[in-house]
Amino acid sequence: MSSSDNSNKYDTLLDEEVWAFIDRTNACYPEETVSFSIEKQRKIYDAMCAEFFAGYPSGITSKDRYIKTNYGQIAIRQYVQNDLNPLTDPHAQVIYCHGGGYVVGGLESHDDICAEICQQSGYTVFSIDYRLSPEHLHPAAFLDTLNGFKHVAGLTDLPIVVVGDSAGGNLVSALCHKTRPHLRKPAGQVLIYPELGGDMSTGSYVEHCNAPLLNIKDVEYYCGIRNEGKNLLSDPTYSPLGDSDFSALPPTVVIGAECDPLSDDGKHYCDHINQAGGKAKFIREPGLVHGYLRARHSVKKAKDSFARITAAISMLGEGGWDFE
Repeated sequence: MSSSDNSNKYDTLLDEEVWAFIDRTNACYPEETVSFSIEKQRKIYDAMCAEFFAGYPSGITSKDRYIKTNYGQIAIRQYVQNDLNPLTDPHAQVIYCHGGGYVVGGLESHDDICAEICQQSGYTVFSIDYRLSPEHLHPAAFLDTLNGFKHVAGLTDLPIVVVGDSAGGNLVSALCHKTRPHLRKPAGQVLIYPELGGDMSTGSYVEHCNAPLLNIKDVEYYCGIRNEGKNLLSDPTYSPLGDSDFSALPPTVVIGAECDPLSDDGKHYCDHINQAGGKAKFIREPGLVHGYLRARHSVKKAKDSFARITAAISMLGEGGWDFE
């Protein structure tokens, strides 16, 4: 999603496997893509995701559900293990929100990732096809996430773990802030290299402003499309880090990539939750870049991180906490 920075810093921080992933990504999604029309960006992004598609694990199937809202219909894809009863056997359910800068992506872009989470956790997974910008500005994607959560929460009494990467991490985090007063609030959240509305003038935004696959100009571009340039950083449904209250949030695991301008968003978010008396763990994955979920079958570091992600989902679904 951005330029490859071949400086000595990244030659040192990133190994050959990661560079091969970066080169493969850039071949599918060149750095100038951000300057194309929205329609063309989406076509290129979809083609890139198809290039990395790994298929479904054995025994996993999916079907699409549709829920009605007062502003239209939302599609949700449900993943189940064939040998399980999805309404009785799993101990928890998972809601997944995909990344893509609030502009690209959908049910297909993270299809295999959701199928693998289903297989590795044993939980039923629901992926939400939220509305995208610029056709649908904030809070459209957030409202779709909220309505998708309400729908899934109404299916069973099973606990729900919410999971999202990048922009999707923002959406499920905002959901957790919004639903704190409710009985059916999420049992836990797992955020993967999330964008949470951090200060772009400091920390990882500066240190990794020219990181491979996502740089600070890209972050500014996608956030700007979502809000038409308005300052919404004090609105927790837009910027979870802008909330003034971090109490009563569910147990939280945030996994960030070292070479990513967004990395410190996750650290600061976990710090706020812990300071408010909650449970939060930040894991910064060394030698990885934004978007590395697509590298989980080709890069050992990404594979190991994905195992930590699915283990965290399983742990939270069981009501456990292994980070004391």
